[in-house]
Amino acid sequence: MAINKKSMVSLFLISISSLLPFPISALPKGCSFDAMYQLGDSISDTGNLIREAPIGTYSAFARLPYGETYFKKPTGRCSNGLLMVDFIASALHLPLLNPYLERDADFTHGVNFAVAGSTALDTSYLAKSKIIAPVTNSSLSVQLGWFKDHLQSICYTQTECAHKLEKALFLVGEIGGNDYNYAFFQAKRIGEIQSYVPHIVQKIKDAARKVIDHGAKTVIVPGNFPIGCLPIYLTAFRSDDPAAYDELKCLEGLNNMAMFHNDHLQRALKQLRKEYPDVTIVYADYYTALQWVLSHAPSLGFEEKSLQKACCGTGGDYNFDLTKMCGAPGVPVCPDPETHISWDGIHLTEKAYKYMADFLMHNIMPEIQCAI
Repeated sequence: MAINKKSMVSLFLISISSLLPFPISALPKGCSFDAMYQLGDSISDTGNLIREAPIGTYSAFARLPYGETYFKKPTGRCSNGLLMVDFIASALHLPLLNPYLERDADFTHGVNFAVAGSTALDTSYLAKSKIIAPVTNSSLSVQLGWFKDHLQSICYTQTECAHKLEKALFLVGEIGGNDYNYAFFQAKRIGEIQSYVPHIVQKIKDAARKVIDHGAKTVIVPGNFPIGCLPIYLTAFRSDDPAAYDELKCLEGLNNMAMFHNDHLQRALKQLRKEYPDVTIVYADYYTALQWVLSHAPSLGFEEKSLQKACCGTGGDYNFDLTKMCGAPGVPVCPDPETHISWDGIHLTEKAYKYMADFLMHNIMPEIQCAI
């Protein structure tokens, strides 16, 4: 009997339904990472975009209610509080990563180069396909340039740099999601968008190779989210056909696109492992992690009626309006963000990120030589 992708996902979720993620706060001190470095976009930006472009449309990230839950003030994180990178750093007994563009910050234990809105492909490359990157030009290659500049400030020879980096953890992504976001919302057809996947994945693979060539020995490369589960996509691509949705009430066609990217990325990482057999290269399954949270939402304390509604937003079935987004005047915030998975229709709440981080670290820890 043939099993389609939807059935395979269902079977997998059922098979892990009895497993709760191992709380990262309970992880042992068995990891000896001295530093952590992050490349990526808004999923992991801890303040670069607001320093790069503090005035304009995206300055909302520099205002409350962003950051209200944990920090009691905005930090540039695209959430109400902590991000997955913050939870991972804490699990490894490292301080939270400061953004690279915070020039006077302490970078002793690593740097966050991620920029909200950034792309894997260079913005000039996207422009040739008539895709505009409206938020930032700080693509993955720009962030790699920052990383190289940072190295020049902490070490003087290739051997010295390699020695410093061999005890660091590198997160290359999540990145590439915005390449697809911009294409989808600039009316590109699915076939054309799929044609970008090999180029995007190659960029991510090349970035991982570059940090390895500088001396990285442990590299985590995350995949894309199930984008068909996000309020922004559920609103924009709403369908009257029940068959368009999967068992989690997500748009299946969009999720298939995310899986298409993730499949290509995993094959690329398999090739990279053959090139660097002495380097630990781990795929972080953001897709399954978010599906796990969605499928276990009530038992995790999320309100079932609010699973795919933005906490901070307004309008429609998903509490999301692209013209009146979180942070804009008059846009309300739900009374308790801990009952919601989505924060602003695009990004998740601190609580959702925590459970995703729990899930991911439970699976990743053994692969990065950290005992559970």
